[in-house]
Amino acid sequence: MKFKELGLSEDLLKAVTTAGYEEATPIQAETIPMVLAGQDVIGQAQTGTGKTAAFALPILEKIDKSNPNVQALVVSPTRELAIQTQEEIYKLGRNERANVQVVYGGADIRRQIKSLKNHPQVIVGTPGRLLDHIRRRTLKLDHVQMLVLDEADEMLNMGFLDDIEDIIKQLPEARQTMLFSATMPPEIKRVGVQFMKDPKHVKIKAKELTTDLIDQFYVRARDFEKFDVMTRFFDVQSPDLTIVFTRTKRRVDEISSGLQARGYNAAGIHGDLTQKRRTQIMNQFRHGKLDILVATDVAARGIDINDVTHVYNYDIPQDPDSYVHRVGRTGRAGKHGVSMTFVTPNEMDYLREIEKLTKVRMLPLKPPSDEEALVSQLGAAKDKVTDLVNKTDTEKFAKTAEGLLNEFDAEDLVAALLNDLTKDDSSQVPVKITPERPLPKRGGKRHDGGGYHRGGGNHRRNGNGGGGYRQRQDRRGGDHDRHGSRSHDSRNHGGGDRNRHSNNGGRRSEGGRGFTIRKKD
Repeated sequence: MKFKELGLSEDLLKAVTTAGYEEATPIQAETIPMVLAGQDVIGQAQTGTGKTAAFALPILEKIDKSNPNVQALVVSPTRELAIQTQEEIYKLGRNERANVQVVYGGADIRRQIKSLKNHPQVIVGTPGRLLDHIRRRTLKLDHVQMLVLDEADEMLNMGFLDDIEDIIKQLPEARQTMLFSATMPPEIKRVGVQFMKDPKHVKIKAKELTTDLIDQFYVRARDFEKFDVMTRFFDVQSPDLTIVFTRTKRRVDEISSGLQARGYNAAGIHGDLTQKRRTQIMNQFRHGKLDILVATDVAARGIDINDVTHVYNYDIPQDPDSYVHRVGRTGRAGKHGVSMTFVTPNEMDYLREIEKLTKVRMLPLKPPSDEEALVSQLGAAKDKVTDLVNKTDTEKFAKTAEGLLNEFDAEDLVAALLNDLTKDDSSQVPVKITPERPLPKRGGKRHDGGGYHRGGGNHRRNGNGGGGYRQRQDRRGGDHDRHGSRSHDSRNHGGGDRNRHSNNGGRRSEGGRGFTIRKKD
């Protein structure tokens, strides 16, 4: 269905065209007319189906741009999704000059308070930080006409359900509510019954994983081992076009920088990058100028490239639907794909949940040794040398070649060439990836660092009083507060200057792994 058939204004239709949308997705086609008609809606669809535009467009259609009060509230489970949603709503509402702000834990609350004084009409936020602003009276919700609960099942998994109910109680009863969720557990249904008025249920069938085209493996590895194990698999498997999925933006930065330091042609994308930089990296990846893309789930939305041969789940996703979304990036257009999921010993329950959903038992793989990885690299390097020799006009270089053969052993010259064509290993370029908080046990509670912790009945807003206060970040696995006690020296990957690797297209710096050519006596 075309967007112009959905009853949207000309300004919004222009924004939709500018954003690159052509036809409405099923969730958009069914949801938008209902919301425009004023109905409460429960939308059940997996990640990556266009849910954001499904609620953003009708919100932008219905809010009064001349009214300075907050008229729409979007509650998101993670910092990354909140940022992404705010960017999407801002982009779609730019022509109409809609004022959209985002608030989330783990960021400077004073800056957020200042932005809230600019009279935003739409607020996107994570539960903990929204409650913090409500209790500080820096966010007033008495004029909210539309509420969106985005990825409600994810908020349930992270322990935010009580917080959501507390937020809803601050809103006017006369409002329109939209709830979006990939799955519909009983607790989410209860929210629908308790806080919505005769909601219309829109269910979009989950995209099934084409398992016959994707070989699915898992590798047991402790967190600190995963980077070295993954690079050895790169060397053995020689993937053509690869996506590495990880849980946090910090890990995207550290993994992509570490791969560059070891000589891999890699780059990372996440929500903190500018749109211009994300577009640049995606274009490089799409046109084969980049071999490895490191990404978070949210940043990887919209990746539609048929030539991805391998997907590596550096961090296992917290929910099975995200796994389907990740792995579905390979094995496209009838082509064969490979997925590799790294699992720590305490994450096996998450792996079993994924297997239940996909109805596929993943095969375990033993990590290759450094020696096996080097043998594979040398085999690939030998093939490259053969190709080079076959396409080189040797007469053109005969005199210089003769001079080098008089000065050096032929064996050393060839060894130096092979050294240049292979990657550095862990003994030459150590890379340390900052440990992340382990995934919670299923059913456990997590909070997003909004400035308080639910414990013992006392809500404290600062870190000075009570053992109940803990600051956490708005994402699974936690991207810890940068001003905490944890050291970030590991960003330098073992003391090396990583900046020298950042602009060299993935090539090693001079000196390689310290190989020297002996002159003839």
